Amino acid sequence: MRARLSDIAQQAEVSEATVSRVLNDRPGVSAETRQAVLTALDVLGYERPARLRKRSAGLVGLVVPELDNPIFPAFAQIIESALAQQGYTPVLCTQQPGGVTEDEYVEMLLDRQVSGIVFVSGLHADSTSDLERYRKLVARPLPIVLINGYSTGIEAPFISCDDRVAGELAVTHLAALGHRKIGLITGPERFFPVRRKIEGYRATMKRVVGLSDEEINGLISLSLFGVEGGAAAASRLLDLDVTGFVCG
Repeated sequence: MRARLSDIAQQAEVSEATVSRVLNDRPGVSAETRQAVLTALDVLGYERPARLRKRSAGLVGLVVPELDNPIFPAFAQIIESALAQQGYTPVLCTQQPGGVTEDEYVEMLLDRQVSGIVFVSGLHADSTSDLERYRKLVARPLPIVLINGYSTGIEAPFISCDDRVAGELAVTHLAALGHRKIGLITGPERFFPVRRKIEGYRATMKRVVGLSDEEINGLISLSLFGVEGGAAAASRLLDLDVTGFVCG
């Protein structure tokens, strides 16, 4: 299929002149912009010019939640850079409420014959989701990497902090500063990272601070992830005269 400069330019959000420079392998284009044009070519199903084909080891999907939370753009930037340095073309798939779902993105990526998929805080972190979707990808076989929300039910590489230890360290630090009424603010309990933070928090509040289960329960404020949810959870705890917060 013959590539149309206007289509590629629109997909990559650059000018047609920039697309022309990239396709003709001319200087004067930043590495980031060049990568955006090459990704647009791949996404639209156009063949790369012969002189450019050797530069790509294939497409790799990067599925992330919404980008309003600054942690996710930070993840995306580092992962995309690492992939590009290895010759891969990253394809960013951003989810939004009411928009394209993770499963729909996966189908699109499979149609493009991607070389692998990286999931950041995906459905694998949700205890109510069916992990079979990931097992099927592994069985294809398709290399996948999952970030955050470690689950024992998926035989794939995970990059995830130890949320239980994080909860323990946070409480230990605040207790060492003299706080006793320490609240925990985090998201819905169906997420694995939330459950583990709560476990670490509970155990340390018992061991270090000496509170009962009932007292600890009153200091846990769960809400939706996001600024509004955090503000509501903090407000509830401030009404209880909490002097320190552990936030997740």
